[in-house]
Amino acid sequence: MTTQSQATPRASEEVQAYEDTLRMLSAGSVRRHFDPYVDIDWDSPDFAVDRTDRRWILPASTDPLGSHPWYLALPEDRKIQIGLWRQANVAKVGLQFEQLLIGGVMNYVFKAANGSPEFRYLTHECIEECNHTLMFQEMVNRIGDDVPGMGPVMNKLGPLIPLLGRLFPTTFFVAVLAGEEPIDHIQKSILRAGEDVHPIMQGVMRIHIAEEARHISFAHEYLQHKVPKLGFVKRGILSLAFPIVMYVACNLIVRPPRSLFRQCGIPMSVRRDLFWGNKESKAWRRDLFGDVRMLAQDTGLLNPVAKLLWKALRIDGKPARFRGEPVRSRVAA
Repeated sequence: MTTQSQATPRASEEVQAYEDTLRMLSAGSVRRHFDPYVDIDWDSPDFAVDRTDRRWILPASTDPLGSHPWYLALPEDRKIQIGLWRQANVAKVGLQFEQLLIGGVMNYVFKAANGSPEFRYLTHECIEECNHTLMFQEMVNRIGDDVPGMGPVMNKLGPLIPLLGRLFPTTFFVAVLAGEEPIDHIQKSILRAGEDVHPIMQGVMRIHIAEEARHISFAHEYLQHKVPKLGFVKRGILSLAFPIVMYVACNLIVRPPRSLFRQCGIPMSVRRDLFWGNKESKAWRRDLFGDVRMLAQDTGLLNPVAKLLWKALRIDGKPARFRGEPVRSRVAA
């Protein structure tokens, strides 16, 4: 079989390095992967969902609602009830996002050339994402609350997003990062803080973080490889689309739907305060995007006009110094 790289007399060093990275990621997917029904003991007594378990109280150090004075003043049983609903809905949102990602990736690789390293790695990624959807749905089922996940607008428009994978692949992989980076940041923050979270949440987060590291690495590598090859106009458009996609996706994925506030009797003033009405919540949102600001800078997409847009959307800030840099390190610096 003749591969695309073999058909070229001398592939450039840059293309070769990109393809070598994809082969390394594919090898990692073969060597280290998880099965949610093998690696999580769902029927263990430790994994039972007890609706009086204090470990479902939202952690004040990593959850904006968990640190809000209104939530902190509630009786313990109400804190647990809201914590269960919120954590279940976060898992449902994650599941829905993975489904959109899988659809877009399959659209992208539909016309991949024979022997394409992108085809192999992205198919591995889709297999892992399918396992993540099983894992997230199992968590929702075990908690037992009938949560909606994303809001009604996204539920209607969601089926259109996978088309980006075929029509506008660079924008699609920006959207992939817009969903993956905030979720990854939040989960890492919870584990780093050493919060006493329920074993179901801990098991799900550890698997998700381990495999998302590869997925995020691919999206970064893809954009670093493809963006410089775009024409001047396309790069300019993408530089403006980049912060807009980040802003919109963050609101859709991180901000809970209004049904949470209705279901749990949370005042809408608290919702406005948390997303994004006070100084702390605005700073927390900015922290979610340190890695992608670094990517935008490295790919030349953080031009003067784009910087103004990042600032106007209030998601500007210092780029991370390295991928996955903890927020405390940037503050200390």
